[in-house]
Amino acid sequence: MQLTVIIVNYNVKHYLHQCLQSLYRAIKGLEAEVYVVDNHSRDGSVNYVSKYFQDVNYVESNHNLGFARANNIAIRQSTGEYVLLLNPDTIVGEDTIKNVLDFMGEKPEAGAVGVRMLKADGTKAMESRRGLPTPLTSFYKMTGLCKRFPESRRFGRYYMSYLPWDEPARIEVISGAFCMLRRKAIEKVGLLDEDFFMYGEDIDLSYRLLKGGYQNWYLPETILHYKGESTQKSSFRYVHVFYEAMLIFFRKHYGSSSLWLTLPIKTAIYLKATLALIQMQTTKMKKALGFFSPRRKREPDYIFIGSVSSITQCRKLARKKGLSGEFIVANEKVKPDGHLSLLDEFANTKNIKYIVYDTEAFSYEAILDIFSQQPMENVMIGTYNPRTKTIITAEEVLK
Repeated sequence: MQLTVIIVNYNVKHYLHQCLQSLYRAIKGLEAEVYVVDNHSRDGSVNYVSKYFQDVNYVESNHNLGFARANNIAIRQSTGEYVLLLNPDTIVGEDTIKNVLDFMGEKPEAGAVGVRMLKADGTKAMESRRGLPTPLTSFYKMTGLCKRFPESRRFGRYYMSYLPWDEPARIEVISGAFCMLRRKAIEKVGLLDEDFFMYGEDIDLSYRLLKGGYQNWYLPETILHYKGESTQKSSFRYVHVFYEAMLIFFRKHYGSSSLWLTLPIKTAIYLKATLALIQMQTTKMKKALGFFSPRRKREPDYIFIGSVSSITQCRKLARKKGLSGEFIVANEKVKPDGHLSLLDEFANTKNIKYIVYDTEAFSYEAILDIFSQQPMENVMIGTYNPRTKTIITAEEVLK
């Protein structure tokens, strides 16, 4: 088997379906197996997606095992020469996986490869290239020097933002959202460390690959990453798990370093976690006491682009949900630039615009390419799936 793809899912059945749809286009013609490990979802994820994707190997856990342990279960069962760890809140371009595999085939020293991740507005996610969070690199990040001097090879190392976006480059940390691994490499350095429940396990594995003599690479191949659709980042659990992961990493890899290096970083981690919890609790108290006057949230506008049949269905769905929007009949051949010709209309408004593309009239590769050409902070990616009659955006699912 050439490739194993592993997706760990938790309560995001519609995003998982979309991820699988894009994935199966991307692995067409490849010898590949797909695993979905469901971490005890309560939204009927497996029942929902298994109706559409019967060839997937489903592992249904009775408990939330965490990201590392769930991936390891599938890695041990699988046989692929390469193993791709993929988040369910991603969309993969049709050529992305093939190009990554070709690159790894030509570079036996590459233990892992990551790609260019786009956010929902088409901008590039800084997490696509990262350096190891050494005590000094972490200090520069926490003190704001990384943000102030992004082009500096010293201060900007956390995001390695001095690297070009359109060229392959050696990096240090591969994001777990899309992490292509060479099986021989993980057999040598070990699987994901299950001490990490969520967050940090990708950093730890990347570091062990480097110490094992392998290289980690960034390639300018494109995916969309909604970034934590299944994570409530305003929750106390998120704060606890995230900062605990940082402490586990530092204790594991820098515990023997001199105290004057590690103590400030550990203190800063505890301080930032405490401040985050205090801020969250203060916000909740202010809301409860009525200090925040509720603001009327303005509904977003929608532009639907797709085939005649899809546009007909989108009109019905828009009426049903009370959406305001425009409807454009087009496909990738007729309108290869998609919505780009309309951007001047959006320049003078801050209202959110969702450009909803029919995923059978436009390839995922084309949709991602269009958005990456001219990102605007108020113009967001949306998709419409004619098979499920579902609209998906970063904020909601409509059907």
